[in-house]
Amino acid sequence: MPGLGLIKGGRTKLGAFVLTIAGGLLLVAAYVGLTQRNSVLELLVSPRQLLIATAAVVVLGVLWIWVVVASHKLLRPVSMTYTGRLAGSMFVGLLCFAIAVPTTVAAQTVMAQRDLVGSVFQSEGDSKSATRPKVNKSDPWAKTPRLNLLLLGADDGADRTGVRTDTVMVASIDTKTGDTALISLSRNWMRMPFPEDSPLHKIYPDGYWDPNLGNVEQPEYYLDSMYDNVPKQHPGALGATDNMGADVVKLAAGAALGLDIDYYMQINLAGFRKIIDAIGGITVNVNYKVPIGGDYGAGPGTRGAKKPSGYIQPGPNQKLDGYHALWFARGRYGLSDPSRQERQRCTIHALVNSVNPATLVTKYQQIASASKDLLRTDIPQEILPAFIELGLKVKSAKVSNVDLDKRKNFPTGKNPDYSAMQELVEKAIAPKTKPIASTPSTTATKKPTIGTTKKPTKAPTTPGAAQDLNDACAYDPTQTGTN
Repeated sequence: MPGLGLIKGGRTKLGAFVLTIAGGLLLVAAYVGLTQRNSVLELLVSPRQLLIATAAVVVLGVLWIWVVVASHKLLRPVSMTYTGRLAGSMFVGLLCFAIAVPTTVAAQTVMAQRDLVGSVFQSEGDSKSATRPKVNKSDPWAKTPRLNLLLLGADDGADRTGVRTDTVMVASIDTKTGDTALISLSRNWMRMPFPEDSPLHKIYPDGYWDPNLGNVEQPEYYLDSMYDNVPKQHPGALGATDNMGADVVKLAAGAALGLDIDYYMQINLAGFRKIIDAIGGITVNVNYKVPIGGDYGAGPGTRGAKKPSGYIQPGPNQKLDGYHALWFARGRYGLSDPSRQERQRCTIHALVNSVNPATLVTKYQQIASASKDLLRTDIPQEILPAFIELGLKVKSAKVSNVDLDKRKNFPTGKNPDYSAMQELVEKAIAPKTKPIASTPSTTATKKPTIGTTKKPTKAPTTPGAAQDLNDACAYDPTQTGTN
């Protein structure tokens, strides 16, 4: 304990003062950590407070080293031999090193967090959005029983022309329990609708497509083209915004599913690979061969026909690095879109399950650095504490998949039945009522977890039902990925 050496060395008052301060800081830290979690969360996402925290960490580390050196000088016998003095100095140096290293790491980690928050999350006054809701910052979820987040996977890169959002999902989160429903939208949907009060509804009254081309597949009017094409064709149509492409997809996805989309999180796929590597990889079940690369040579964004360079082979509990995790989520050569969407949901599920306190403590600087390149969002800094609280609920809550019934509602992308999909979504996220006594309970059957093998005789998921992702992502070698 800092101060004991000063007391033993005769500097009783100074030692008692230092000891009191050290003990007081420990008690305050324990009290704040145990009872003031909101204050801690606010500190973690406030660039100004993080800067103050960094300075405090450095000052405390320097003062502690001074106490160690001062205590050594007071306690060191005058008659010590040269060897004794050298050994004492080396021991003191070791103690100072033991203080300096964690102090430096802590300061660097806090600054990495500050850099991450400042780079990804802008304050509401410094950013512009055409679709972001106005909320009470002290209690953002007071009037929001479900928070709807749009998750975009963008394929932007040095070798790509434009940006296509090959991955479009909506995460609908119960703000009380954290229970989350993941809804995947197919990249080749046409006629994406817009809300009637949106300026884009006047431009595309019958949805996002070109009637002059006829009832045929129109790749330049697929869902995955909206992010890039609409802002180019109608710049400024939504007013002031920092990311019109994301606002366009928010409006269209919300209208298609019958939801009000609150915020978006755009994931750069190259950054996704980095963050998987930063956390040490993810563990997934691979039910069938998943291609690495490959191109049909047809459609928008193609770079010529070519075969996959390899495959991720089937097997349970496979640990994937960033490169292979990215292809596990993206690979589609020879496979169906629904199978790809399921793998993407399972990748998110595995990512949530892989992040633990030990990983965050030991690899946070790498995670923060990768996250700067990974994320783009319209979530304002002011409500980040509430998002962290909600994220903690989500991690321990139920995450499920909503089946939109592809065979009936969108066998092709030309004319999806959005009204039918809206009914399925409404049913899946509706508050669950407790079953009456005569209703057979299904809770007695244990859900398969990652690593278990699903029985091939398992009944298919009812369209619109929310399927637990522990079940959906379990190992099932009977799957082919083509249906």
